[in-house]
Amino acid sequence: MDHARVPVLEALQEFRRRGDVVYGPPGHKQGRGADPRVVDVVGLDVFRSDVLTLNGLDDRRESQGVLSQAQDLMADAVGAEQAFFSTCGSSLSVRTAMLAVAGPGEKLLLSRNAHKSVIAAVVVNGVEPIWVHPKFDTERHIAHPPEPDDVRDRLREHPDAKGMLLITPTDWGTCADIRGVARVCHEFGVPLIVDEAWGAHLPFHPDLPPWGMDAEADLVVTSVHKMGGAIEQSSVFHLQYDRVSPEALKQREDLLGTTSASTLVYATLDGWRRQMVEHGHDLLDTALHRAERIRGAAGDLPGLRPMGQEVVEEGLAASFDPLKIVIDVRELGISGMQAAEWLRAHRHVDVGGSDTCRINASITHADDDETEKVLLDALRALVDGADSIERQPLVHLPDPSVLELEQAMLPREAFFAEVEHVRAESAAGRIAAETISPYPPGVPVIAPGEVITNEVLDYLRTSADHGALLPDAADPSVRTLRVVARHRQAG
Repeated sequence: MDHARVPVLEALQEFRRRGDVVYGPPGHKQGRGADPRVVDVVGLDVFRSDVLTLNGLDDRRESQGVLSQAQDLMADAVGAEQAFFSTCGSSLSVRTAMLAVAGPGEKLLLSRNAHKSVIAAVVVNGVEPIWVHPKFDTERHIAHPPEPDDVRDRLREHPDAKGMLLITPTDWGTCADIRGVARVCHEFGVPLIVDEAWGAHLPFHPDLPPWGMDAEADLVVTSVHKMGGAIEQSSVFHLQYDRVSPEALKQREDLLGTTSASTLVYATLDGWRRQMVEHGHDLLDTALHRAERIRGAAGDLPGLRPMGQEVVEEGLAASFDPLKIVIDVRELGISGMQAAEWLRAHRHVDVGGSDTCRINASITHADDDETEKVLLDALRALVDGADSIERQPLVHLPDPSVLELEQAMLPREAFFAEVEHVRAESAAGRIAAETISPYPPGVPVIAPGEVITNEVLDYLRTSADHGALLPDAADPSVRTLRVVARHRQAG
């Protein structure tokens, strides 16, 4: 296929050339009505490019096939049979993918280290989750993806499951054995969905971890805004084989997606695909060498422990994305959250994520010598200034097995059940009616339907006291919890 073509961008250029005046949405009419104070901040071209597909880029019958051409080019670029663009972010795309495989009341295997959006999908879709617990790394206090044998055990226990959702890479860059998990799923005649939100770049360089489509997954969801070059909310479904119906996927996407898709997202997805096909290898090659330098320099600083290929050598993950700079800061006597706040306040550096133990920074094709220097200078300053950071109450990190809570009710039933709000001291043994996710990375510690334990409460309370964000909790201080009413729990 001709990857010099960018159908959406070309249609947008033609729309501008013609000078069409649109008498439908968006109401700002390509910037004519935009507040000049807003234009001063975001620029007029944002509004000029904000066009509904049917209001200028294509006709009512979509006879030009602008979007379908762009999607075909994307599929060809990454080795998928079909690709579909989504403008609602991968949070909604993953919900769509799950619903394309399992309907209400049906079973679906899910990695328990899933993002809160997956738990939300379980509540909205009404599927019965069969949790596959991740491989816990006690030393680093981090969850790596589950292994093929874990998936095989759960499929044997639940032969009526409709498929598996695997999350890889994790927020911290560790990756699953996708091919191994796919082959297990296919032995049982079910599809593998991969939430590869952090992996849009993987198809474009051989030194990166395996890409889901190359590793025999059936359906892969990527967030191009995370490690690629498209704007926020840009997401793509990639599909192959015949275990997931393209028709069902499109129907479910239509059920959940927006009817006012953003051309800004489509256009930047289209342009990023062209950039990667034409220049991706060289751009990513430069980024990989840059990340290697940064990781090495950070490792030479006292108190910083970057994570790298050793997690693979130790058998904890199948592969590791070297573009993720993950640094344990505990030897500085502070938490990752404190480090992130200090870097923002004192060096104007915003890291990609943080938790009790570490920070991470994503290196992409967009980084250059300046951003490399800024990051390393900031890390040196953090080491020098760590003693000045006020010590906070310690987070009580639980043994990993403590995080494997009993599922006493279906998440949907618990979420919509009659509820009570109880004090934390009285919450142990009760069934949660809410999701509680320290953020970032946003992996729920408690999901609706799970039985709350004192150990998990202690972890959450000390996390909140330390300053962790718990944005989805009814009470972010975790002094009270939203639980299923006792008479419902008993019944």
